[in-house]
Amino acid sequence: RVVVDISNTVDVTNFDRLTTEPGTSAAEETARLLKGRADVVKAFNTTFPATLEAGKVSGQHLDVFIAGDSEQAKEKVSAVTAAAGLRPIDVGPLRRSRELEAIMLVVMGLQVSPEHEHFNWDTALRIFP
Repeated sequence: RVVVDISNTVDVTNFDRLTTEPGTSAAEETARLLKGRADVVKAFNTTFPATLEAGKVSGQHLDVFIAGDSEQAKEKVSAVTAAAGLRPIDVGPLRRSRELEAIMLVVMGLQVSPEHEHFNWDTALRIFP
């Protein structure tokens, strides 16, 4: 079994902190709860629903960052991602989900910032070669 953790542990009250303890992530906590029953992969947390549905932002296909400790599980998630026309990017072991969740603290904060009114939960992260 593969469980895909798409969560972001951002405190949505003020968008100013993560709700997980330092040194862990929601994906790692899920993996601890499911130990021996499923492989947990962090993916799709850096895409918002509207951009995921569209599959593109500004004409560019979305990148989906994938973290996990099981290569086989990551390959399955990567295959589904690629089949949907998105670009899977393996960022390493599940502990990298800490950074994936943390970057979304910044990105989600921008969506609600008065200085960035043109952001409407329709932005995306992309790595350009």
